[in-house]
Amino acid sequence: QVQLVESGGGLVQPGGSLRLSCALSGNIFSINFMGWYRQAPGKQRELVAAITSGGIINYSDSVKGRFTISRDNLKNTGYLQMNSLKPEDTAVYYCNARGQSVRSGTFYPYNYWGQGTQVTVSS
Repeated sequence: QVQLVESGGGLVQPGGSLRLSCALSGNIFSINFMGWYRQAPGKQRELVAAITSGGIINYSDSVKGRFTISRDNLKNTGYLQMNSLKPEDTAVYYCNARGQSVRSGTFYPYNYWGQGTQVTVSS
């Protein structure tokens, strides 16, 4: 079993910063993909940033230059550093992790979503 826990959201003023964390635990063999998505009220969920096990990183145009995605492989944890936050960044942010778990020598693919964490940018 793999568990995924998000943390780090909150209320911040425009121009401020927040760091989100996505911690995985359990019988993890690999984390091949970790992505951060967000969903604002009345809008579709969108991919904000993603990082692969090979180190490939992608950002949406709306956050490029302001957000940084990273991962700590020893801790099985991913991060989203968000700087220069704007009111339009307000949304529920979700972590998504995909990879393989291992149990009794057998590998199983997993695709987990976090519970979501609210980020509100307002003065």
